[in-house]
Amino acid sequence: MNTPDLSLADLGSFFPDDFTPEERAKAQTFFLKELAASSHAFYRGKIQTMPKAGVYGFNWFNVWYTPGVSMVSTTIRDNNDSSFELSNRGNLVAVVSDSTRVLGDGDVTPPGGLGVMEGKAFLMKYLGGVDAVALCVNSYNAAGKHDPDKIIDFVKMAEPSFGAVNLEDISQPNCFKVLDTLREECDIPVWHDDAQGTASVTLAGLINALRVTGKELKDASIVLLGAGAANSTAARLILADGADPEKMIVFDSKGGLHKGRDDVKADTAYYRKWEICEATNPKRIDTEEEAVKGADVIIAASKPGPGTIKPEWISSMAQKAVVFACANPVPEIYPYAAKEAGAYVVATGRGDFPNQVNNSIGFPGILKGALLVRARKITDEMAIAAAHSVADYVVKRNTLNPEHIMPTMQETEVFAEEAANVAMQAIKDGVARIDLSWEDVYSTTLADIKEARAMIDVLQEKGFIQKPGLEMLVTARDKAVAMVRD
Repeated sequence: MNTPDLSLADLGSFFPDDFTPEERAKAQTFFLKELAASSHAFYRGKIQTMPKAGVYGFNWFNVWYTPGVSMVSTTIRDNNDSSFELSNRGNLVAVVSDSTRVLGDGDVTPPGGLGVMEGKAFLMKYLGGVDAVALCVNSYNAAGKHDPDKIIDFVKMAEPSFGAVNLEDISQPNCFKVLDTLREECDIPVWHDDAQGTASVTLAGLINALRVTGKELKDASIVLLGAGAANSTAARLILADGADPEKMIVFDSKGGLHKGRDDVKADTAYYRKWEICEATNPKRIDTEEEAVKGADVIIAASKPGPGTIKPEWISSMAQKAVVFACANPVPEIYPYAAKEAGAYVVATGRGDFPNQVNNSIGFPGILKGALLVRARKITDEMAIAAAHSVADYVVKRNTLNPEHIMPTMQETEVFAEEAANVAMQAIKDGVARIDLSWEDVYSTTLADIKEARAMIDVLQEKGFIQKPGLEMLVTARDKAVAMVRD
């Protein structure tokens, strides 16, 4: 096995040659977790605040603060929309979470979500040229319960400081009420990335997976395992984009969703689930085994595996079956096992396997496009436009194949194209404050992304961002190998 290098370009080569594919996959997961813990301690987090205006002499403090800044305040007082031009509000996102459903770890307490929310802010800047602030909030009420109204009130209070809000890792059913209420009552976009973001990139992956297999969305039979925020919203967007509801079956932990699920109908907090019950699964199929027989697609966002998706289910699917196993950090079935069972296209939520269907390819561009036209909300049509933009980008690059249905985060232009297409849809939907051309949004986004990356490059070159030592990677690798051996 090789000594780890800082690029982390080939994780598989870091581990013993005698590891099985499953052992190698486990080792990669352990390694990334160990490295995350040590590198976050090394940097003390990964986000800081830096001025973007210059200081050319002492009196410039009187421009950036008092007395000069008084004119900025009174101008915004007389026209609140001028805050998007006279402050950083027009490029600033609040990443808001109560940390009750963080990745596969569940409720990690409010500060426990900071690593993820800082990560979100990091990706927004690097991938989309968007500034962001991590805000982990305490949503407990006097009875000791997580109260969605606490989050709603917090966001409404913070709204004047931000151009958009990214909700993250809020458990269901609270996440549905929080998003739907704030989408209607706020005058800036409120976006739930676990729901809309994951749904948008899932749709993008599905579009290209079906292109690879030569099938049409309207004809495809689709099974979704898991009915949380991600798959509930994915089902809605997939249907809105042309899928046949009679050929869709969605499962929660108690079985198939259909009109016979009186338990879902009775719980008004799960109204999004009931919408799926009313629209899909007319045969009222209740077992996964029956549902997947002859199915074209499985989309799983459910219990981390492996073992959640059984190989024999895949073997019973239609020819050129598509399997999305998107649980993090461990997919419902490992890609090699899905392929062995007969899957033609396999995707996961992880970047260390082919075909990463992850919202990181979506939210930076989507939010950037919404911000640039000062959208008042992000509609489902904007999320669908983003999905087609991402899918079409792969086709235009002539790189579409079973192992490459999605762009990677290294393909900078995809975020600029996505931003431009989302912005045009916002204008079409009547939710944009200002009109810009496709070219203006594209060029501004691309310039902002390149500037953000150049700034990080300079900080690294000058030593303001210090390089971790290779011993940190070796230690993480050795711990991961030991965990697998044990």
